[in-house]
Amino acid sequence: MALRPGQMPAQRKAAFPPSVDAGTTLLVLGSLPGDASIRQGEYYAHRGNAFWALMGGVLDEDLRALPYALRLKRLRARGVGLWDVIESADRPGSLDSAIRDAELRDLNAFIARLPALRAVAFNGKAASLHGRRQIGAAGQALTLIDLPSSSGANAMLSREKKAEAWRVLRQWIVPASH
Repeated sequence: MALRPGQMPAQRKAAFPPSVDAGTTLLVLGSLPGDASIRQGEYYAHRGNAFWALMGGVLDEDLRALPYALRLKRLRARGVGLWDVIESADRPGSLDSAIRDAELRDLNAFIARLPALRAVAFNGKAASLHGRRQIGAAGQALTLIDLPSSSGANAMLSREKKAEAWRVLRQWIVPASH
């Protein structure tokens, strides 16, 4: 396929392994990690992405102040797992609107291996579109939640409005153990 003048060749990007365990009650699904996340090997690494602040608000703790490995550990301790609906895709840059030729995950097989799972939250429209299509009827036993994207590119809502929408997740959070 010939490129138009000024057009960049697509780059195949791959997602990360899941961060879940047998106690996962809530699975938060994104679409595909952005370039900053891929470079750093960390979910939601772009400084403009509000994910860690939003989840910190849900858990009532400052996740942003913690090293990445401890952030994931704190999420898992509270029953929260992370993954993406897309395994790999061609995408120049980081915008979901630029995703092409997406290879989707087998979400049903994955969900079947999470015995405590009660809810799946989709971080943004692309995650919801692909995730709901994949889960289909198998999702009837789960609560499926559409969230406004935590991405800084989603400027439709203020961070406060996003935080308000994300607080619905509290009902699926495992209480903190002291």
